[in-house]
Amino acid sequence: MILMPCIAAAFMTEDSIAVYQRVVGGWPVGDRIAFWAEQFLDTPYDPDPLGVYVREKTIVSDEKVDCMYLTFRVLELALSSTPPGAVEVALEKRFMGRGALEEGRVLNYEDRFAYGEDMIDSGKWGREITGEFGKTEVIRGPGERERVTYVPAGSALKNMDILRNGDIIFFVRSPLKRKADEVIGHIGIITKEKEAVFLIHAGGLKNKGGQVKKVLFADYLKTMPFIGIRATRVDKDNLMPE
Repeated sequence: MILMPCIAAAFMTEDSIAVYQRVVGGWPVGDRIAFWAEQFLDTPYDPDPLGVYVREKTIVSDEKVDCMYLTFRVLELALSSTPPGAVEVALEKRFMGRGALEEGRVLNYEDRFAYGEDMIDSGKWGREITGEFGKTEVIRGPGERERVTYVPAGSALKNMDILRNGDIIFFVRSPLKRKADEVIGHIGIITKEKEAVFLIHAGGLKNKGGQVKKVLFADYLKTMPFIGIRATRVDKDNLMPE
């Protein structure tokens, strides 16, 4: 991936976003995802428990981001060639069905993906590559999810060579630490520089704050409060035509 200047997306005009979309448009999709994730570095963490974008019923809300919005917006920018095209991708991918807009406001955010595990299962956020890490384990799931297959942190550490630019990492909570029955407690995006594997994620806490960070993935795995990961990869077979 060709390195380019990082300009925080919160300070980009639509015209600037369009220029970058044209520049990276011919890149492999994973490289485009990693590129757009980099543009959000240092963006403040969204402390609103609901999410500012949901509370204000907007699609574009780049001034503050949480881990789910970051994943949404990065993929939408990567899979589109214009800012309006990114909105169309958002209406397709953020929702279990399809989003509806009226005068720029979202009418049906209650139909959005509110849980990371639902994003994985939908297939809209790439094909699951969790099994490619090799050793997996199974834990009990909440509600109708009787079983959840994941990669323990130690196994992920030993098999990071399978990761590519733009892979999406979903972090699995211990059943003992679940809140509101969710399986996934956090989401981040992989970017690689030569042999180094980095995680870009919105690091922070609701009601407290934080910012988008880029950290060595191995370091994060060693210190994270999660028991393991699931992962997806967007490739040519699951791109949505604009």
